[in-house]
Amino acid sequence: MGQQVPFVDLARQHGPLTGEIEEAIGAVLERGDFILGEAVGEFERRFADYVGVRNAVGVGSGTAALSTALRAGGVGPGDQVVVPAHTYIASALAVLHAGAEPVFCDVDADTGLLDPAAAAAALGPRTAAIIVVHLYGQVAATGALAELAGRRGLMLLEDSAQAHGARLEGRMAGTLGDAAAFSFYPSKNLGALGDGGMICTNDAELAAAARRWRNLGQAEKGVHAVPGLNERLDTLQAAVLLRKLLHLDEWNRSRRRAAGWYRQRLGVEEAVAGLLPERPGAEDVFHLFPVRIGGGVSERDRVRAELGAAGIGTGIHYWPAVHRQPPFERAGGPAGAELPLVEAEAWAEQELSLPIFPGITEGEVEAVCAALERAVGSVRPAGTGG
Repeated sequence: MGQQVPFVDLARQHGPLTGEIEEAIGAVLERGDFILGEAVGEFERRFADYVGVRNAVGVGSGTAALSTALRAGGVGPGDQVVVPAHTYIASALAVLHAGAEPVFCDVDADTGLLDPAAAAAALGPRTAAIIVVHLYGQVAATGALAELAGRRGLMLLEDSAQAHGARLEGRMAGTLGDAAAFSFYPSKNLGALGDGGMICTNDAELAAAARRWRNLGQAEKGVHAVPGLNERLDTLQAAVLLRKLLHLDEWNRSRRRAAGWYRQRLGVEEAVAGLLPERPGAEDVFHLFPVRIGGGVSERDRVRAELGAAGIGTGIHYWPAVHRQPPFERAGGPAGAELPLVEAEAWAEQELSLPIFPGITEGEVEAVCAALERAVGSVRPAGTGG
């Protein structure tokens, strides 16, 4: 067995910050403000400034950020929400949690991002919102979607769980729709030591509604205006995230550097795997580094098993496609008809995520690429924009 490379190495990221993290936790212990404490408000302000919005509302998870944002935006029972069929299941579960119905649409063949034409085809008389997912750390081009949503009076909600600090043509993920949902799951580009999430918006009324919904519907002490949730961001997590936010840009640079090594090594004439395209004006943050393996699920799984035997950690994002998951087996289109989801199915069958994390070395990337070449052999890669 050659050099072993983990899929994610959080210890390598946290090691240099041990003192900072312990100090942050100690301050919360000393104050004793464990629920909606000082650090929550401070982190909300700092994160809003970082993203470039006027309001940020801390919640218990990325899923809670999505569902709470939908509720705060007035989406609920009887409504439909358009969701890309290639995404993590939380994007669609949040719609169910808000009492609405997801309608799945197809994605772009090259990037895996929501296809605006497919989203337009998925609209119906009950459509209330569109969720656009900034998958893999790529910011989706939302111009056409924003125009479509504005014309139809729909909420445009960004799922930015994988895109902390990502930009497209100078605009930051989280500033392109009516609201955005971020996740602070530990392996995210900005991760907590547990679950956490954030709603970002320039809409003061939506932010105020989100604050009520996250805190048991409480408008003021003892007055509960809506049947709210218990989805508050934990003060201890906020304190840690405040310290880690200072390092986010540095960590994103490390991810971009690693992506460059992968592209240089794999993006040759006889490429062994399909790569994401390099888009003009895009500053991707590579939460994941996906490649596509030709030959379908069995071939992708064989390659993954061989990489694992060589000591290389990998992930699959996401199989099966979200619309194939049991909670959505009866989901259809705007009139109950099933929409074509060809590209989403192809991504689900071919995608394999390679190790990428802050601090990964060029030697480790080389070891991954060499093992991938051995495992793939003569298999023709799936065609993407790489």
